[in-house]
Amino acid sequence: MSRRQVLAGAGGTGLLAAARPARAATRARRPRAAVSDGTPEQIHLAWGDNPATSVVVSWASPGQAIRARVRIGQRVIGAESRPYTDGISGETVWTYHARVGGLRPGATYAYAVTADNDADAAGPFSATFRTAPAGRTPFRFTSFGDLATPNTAWVLSYGQSAYAVEAVESFQPLFHLLNGDLCYGNLNPAAQPQVWRDFGNNNQGSAASRPWMPCPGNHEIEFCNGPQGLTSYLARYTLPDNRVPGFGGRWYSFRVGSVLFVSVDADDVVYQDAAAFVAGPAALTPAASTGHPPIQPGTSFYIRGYSGGAQTSWLERTLAAGRRDESVDWIVVQMHQCAASSSATGNGSDLGIRQEWLPLFDRYQVDLVLNGHDHDYERSFPVRGADTDAGREAATGAVVNTLRPRPVTTTDSGVFDTSQGTVHLILGCGGTDAPLDEYGTDTGDGQRQARVFTRAGPPVLTATPGVYTRAAADAVENATWSARRDTSTGYGIAVFDVDPGSGSGAGSGEMPSIKVTHYHAVGADPVNPGTGATGTPTPDYTEFETFTLVRLR
Repeated sequence: MSRRQVLAGAGGTGLLAAARPARAATRARRPRAAVSDGTPEQIHLAWGDNPATSVVVSWASPGQAIRARVRIGQRVIGAESRPYTDGISGETVWTYHARVGGLRPGATYAYAVTADNDADAAGPFSATFRTAPAGRTPFRFTSFGDLATPNTAWVLSYGQSAYAVEAVESFQPLFHLLNGDLCYGNLNPAAQPQVWRDFGNNNQGSAASRPWMPCPGNHEIEFCNGPQGLTSYLARYTLPDNRVPGFGGRWYSFRVGSVLFVSVDADDVVYQDAAAFVAGPAALTPAASTGHPPIQPGTSFYIRGYSGGAQTSWLERTLAAGRRDESVDWIVVQMHQCAASSSATGNGSDLGIRQEWLPLFDRYQVDLVLNGHDHDYERSFPVRGADTDAGREAATGAVVNTLRPRPVTTTDSGVFDTSQGTVHLILGCGGTDAPLDEYGTDTGDGQRQARVFTRAGPPVLTATPGVYTRAAADAVENATWSARRDTSTGYGIAVFDVDPGSGSGAGSGEMPSIKVTHYHAVGADPVNPGTGATGTPTPDYTEFETFTLVRLR
């Protein structure tokens, strides 16, 4: 979510056979350690360039590790060190990445992570993972965005974050898609490394055993941390190579079975200004050791257009190649911000995505788009094309072209042919703190309404001297594309079961299908949307809805 404001703060071998049982992936939090402590923590996996044969093991350590490495069977893989100094606090963060290749498809491996100065060297951290299958075979993945941390000391963090990680493990997916706004470090500017650490240690309970594949959200953009503010994010993840010089890690694709997954950074195209922001009245003052000057009230880190069109060109090439490939049945796109959200008090929809990327999704028949950003669950009907002049300016009522996505059906049958249109899912329901009204409904002209950003809006002064705010979306439209929302809670997880079928016809089991089930954690909200009563984090996730996507091969 973006409408919270940052207040100024203080400156081939190793195939698992008879491996010993893996240690639990969550270890007790230890106090801040001495600089010489290379004990691995925040351990997580990502797919390599070929998920059937490669993974990347990544982690951090409290101090600089000596000979950081991964062991798989008799193999020892040295890790690349990728330290950085946080641009606000001046704290040095030590991260490591070991690329593991030469693996067998669909195989389970045991691994261990250690260093010469690992305090647990006698019994180093160990876990298992499974590589992706080769060819058209069934598999499961899960998804949500906007997770945050279980430590309520940090802005927008909430205890449900721990249960959300446990929920991923309970469904035992091959991998998890994390749709942006990972930990909200930039809302806690004086403590960004600590927030990332809390996030990483929490996620380790699942991410050390299966890849968690992220995309950047607006809250990964931090002052004084690189040209797009993504240094904290890029230092922690090694992601498949997009082969676009200068933009590694910001967007990427990977292939599992018959599904092409495409992860993009919508910060590059959205109109909304939603990243790091100093609301005031005081400046945000970095630590003196950083050499960075104070960041004045009203300053925002707006990066729309940062790739100069390189990302959109890459996206079109990637989608075109995917649709030409007869072994690809499905294309799934992951991004943070939304093209189709009718959240009442969230951000809403963004015309920038509709202008830049929805025509590509139509042209290359993208099946499914997964988002976060608005802290709730919403599903669209399949959409293709756009209705023109369907919106109006919020301030004046004048007609405005929001390029409203056009539903190809408004019959909620539970089975949708995505060769006819793309389904959009809002899954900003990981575990962050969210307000009651996030799940309410807006009505206008007898229909649910969506708010849409159609132009850039810089921060503006409020009635309080020296305090700035950001404007909400500037237009509204009737959300004819919206099929279903969860108005009972803001927390949940989507589970996707891919069945390649035989591809020979429309009979049961013949068409390729993806069964989608959304589970929600009713009662987890800080304030219950239905009753107004105070809620509490809960491990109890129950089914909200199930639907199926199909398409002929």
